[in-house]
Amino acid sequence: MSAPSATPDAPRRASVVAGVDVGGTFTDLVLFDTGSGRVRLAKTPTTLDNQAFGVLNALDAAGADVAGLDLVVHGTTTTTNAVLERRLCRTGFVTTRGFRDVLELGRRTRPQPYGMKGDFRPIVPRDLRLEVPERMTARGEVLTPLDEDALRAALAELVAKGCEALVIHFLHSYANPAHEIRAGEIAREVWPNGDVTLGHALLSESREYERGVTAAVNASVQPLLRRYVERLADSLASRGYAHDLLVMTGNGGMVSARRVADEAAKTVMSGPATGVMAAAYTGRRAGLPDLVTYDMGGTSTDVALIRGAEPSVSSEIEVEYAMPIHLPMVDVRTVGAGGGSIARVTAAGLLQVGPDSAGAKPGPICYGRGGTEPTISDANLLLGRLDPARLAAVEGGVTVDHVAAVFRDKLGAPLGLDALGAAAAVIRVANARMADAVRMVSVSLGEDPRDFALFAFGGAGPLHASAIARELGIPKVLVPARPGITNALGCVVADLRHDFVRSVNRPLRDVDMTAVHALWRAQEAEGRAAIAGEAVEVETVTVARFADMQFVGQTHLLRVPLGTDLPGRDDLQARFERAYFDRFHVALPEIRAALVALATSVVGRRAEIDLSALIDPAGRRASLAEARRTTRPVWFDGGFLDTPVYVRDHLPADAVVVGPAIVEQMDTTIVLEPGDVAVQDRDGNLIVTVAGGDA
Repeated sequence: MSAPSATPDAPRRASVVAGVDVGGTFTDLVLFDTGSGRVRLAKTPTTLDNQAFGVLNALDAAGADVAGLDLVVHGTTTTTNAVLERRLCRTGFVTTRGFRDVLELGRRTRPQPYGMKGDFRPIVPRDLRLEVPERMTARGEVLTPLDEDALRAALAELVAKGCEALVIHFLHSYANPAHEIRAGEIAREVWPNGDVTLGHALLSESREYERGVTAAVNASVQPLLRRYVERLADSLASRGYAHDLLVMTGNGGMVSARRVADEAAKTVMSGPATGVMAAAYTGRRAGLPDLVTYDMGGTSTDVALIRGAEPSVSSEIEVEYAMPIHLPMVDVRTVGAGGGSIARVTAAGLLQVGPDSAGAKPGPICYGRGGTEPTISDANLLLGRLDPARLAAVEGGVTVDHVAAVFRDKLGAPLGLDALGAAAAVIRVANARMADAVRMVSVSLGEDPRDFALFAFGGAGPLHASAIARELGIPKVLVPARPGITNALGCVVADLRHDFVRSVNRPLRDVDMTAVHALWRAQEAEGRAAIAGEAVEVETVTVARFADMQFVGQTHLLRVPLGTDLPGRDDLQARFERAYFDRFHVALPEIRAALVALATSVVGRRAEIDLSALIDPAGRRASLAEARRTTRPVWFDGGFLDTPVYVRDHLPADAVVVGPAIVEQMDTTIVLEPGDVAVQDRDGNLIVTVAGGDA
């Protein structure tokens, strides 16, 4: 990588920071100049063949002086899309004799819960998974020495088969990694590049299947990510950028591009994580630290939970069927309901919305790009929630009457409704699906959604947020200043974060607590050293410890938060039992507890960034009347109401907007239901008190 160089910058305070998030359709940019207080925004098409071009285009669109930037933080979908679309590098897999099929055996689940259907492809095909004699016991004792000659033969075979990346995954290496370490030394002598993943180095946990899949994902995307960040760093350097490029990771932190490819799997799902980090930051400044985030885009809706301005992080995320990536990631749940989700009537006569989508091309009918299927966006258009003058016939001369005819014929006729009734039904069904997604991260985890505010972002989130909040009894909705570029904002405000997990896998009564405390301290020291090695100045470093525990005989884990404490055995037992009761309302004092793993999060907190400049104060008007653009009929609960339409950038600083109302801006449209009251805060957020919501 020609730039940034292999030698990192000294830590410095960055005053000109650019956050760039590459999505499937658009590349978004937010540039903060804290010296002048100026903010620049850009939204440009993503260049799918080489995402680096889209990043440069966004910088150009914002008029950025690349040589004058102090810091570029980048969120990328390179690894996420590669995994979901199976556009992976050819990867070899070397494992303990007798265990080559661990990636396929998994947990003996099925793609479909009912019926003999569904398919599954392992990350690494069977002919590229080779075995060598070696074996450790679960206590880390050598049972069978590593056969180095067999290993060299297996490596030669994989190189001959054209493998670009390599996984070495030996049984029980979490307990004793000596064989994996030696195998890695041999592999680096013969492997054609540095893309070698040792399972224990990435994830030191006892479950062989999850550890193997995580390592396989890491290796199979490693060359892709390495090439991409090198191209992007070189392109930035050619324009005069002289500092480190940082890349967002799935735990909501960021890491230098110099090291990110070594643990490439940590960038999977980093895209949704950036939006959640922006929500946590925005909510804390707005005095609403407890949030359910609701990001509705064109294809899907992502939801997550934030408690005390800290997103929920999980180490047991399954990206798709049989693809568990057991690395700490922001716990985001996804449903297939977005603006482009297609509505249809099933053979049983039921209205179904999603999960299939019209995508960006051809897209909804109202885009005028050849779409023929009714979608959520088309329903919003017919009901007056979206401005026909702005969306209808974007490219192809499609009229509102044509959209209405499609709804009448394809949905209304079989349901006994007219076009408007069918559109209203589509919105109700879609809202119900998205409300269920919110329940997944709240009610199903023992949380009451009424204790939270709903943070609505994404291009379509603010269209539906008020109705979903009322459905769930959520009293307030927070709509940030720039909902459509929230993920890019997350890149700017994210902290440095490193998470560590180490297996113990012993009954608590048998654990050496002195050794446990030493492991926690070692994790903290490693995290502090990693943060000190980054070229970004932090104001404080915080540490949080956790214990992954279960009752002996159980399968699923419960993570017990410990703060900065180093608890003794009895204290740890009591904390686990209390956490178990809080989660399940069941006490099991007669069953012994097991300490499965130790975890530590080390976070470097960066300097505060003022969000008030996201809306240019020069554009504000003196009164609400001056911010009104027009009035149009909008459908609410069975009928049309004449509804004022406001321009968000023109709202006065102390604006109070009473629903029904529409608030439009460059990147989204906000719908306020009748009786809703929206108040603008100092950062330009709209805090909506939902009509009928619990106070």
